[in-house]
Amino acid sequence: MKGIVFREFIEMVEEHFSPETADKIISSSNLSTAGAYTTVGTYDHREIIELVGHLSKTTGLQPPELLRAFGARLFKRFSELYPSHFAALHSTFDFLRILDSKIHIEVKKLYPDAELPSFQHDFPEPDRMILVYNSRRPFADLAEGLIGGCIDHFRETIALAREDLLCADGTRVRFTLTRQFHGQPH
Repeated sequence: MKGIVFREFIEMVEEHFSPETADKIISSSNLSTAGAYTTVGTYDHREIIELVGHLSKTTGLQPPELLRAFGARLFKRFSELYPSHFAALHSTFDFLRILDSKIHIEVKKLYPDAELPSFQHDFPEPDRMILVYNSRRPFADLAEGLIGGCIDHFRETIALAREDLLCADGTRVRFTLTRQFHGQPH
């Protein structure tokens, strides 16, 4: 997993909890870097799982909730760091439709050794998108947060439903996004 993700996670902990909380979860964890991550470095994804676990113990918040909040923040940061990737896009569906075909290709140019999840999409109806997340790593909660961050970025009202596929380990998940219009129940 790329160091930028770790760096953003530590910054989120410092800002939303405290620098002391960040120090505590780092010192409680068995990290290869002692918590010193470079944005371009590649690190074992289990380290972020461990950091989230210690943050959960410290705050009382569940790991899925923490990962979803982090995913939403991470999407916002990516939109700030890489505005050109968002310039010609006007909706959540526009963005999610090109995740694998354009966005991940651009990520690979920046970080050739990045191991990215894959996303297949389908539009069974014009206002409904099915997005299937596949990964070797159990980060469906993070992906859900990123999708929520995307919805917020484009200021849309979209209902997001999740269904774990095959197993409940967060490596294969179907997300159903349904645009909501005024007058429809949320």
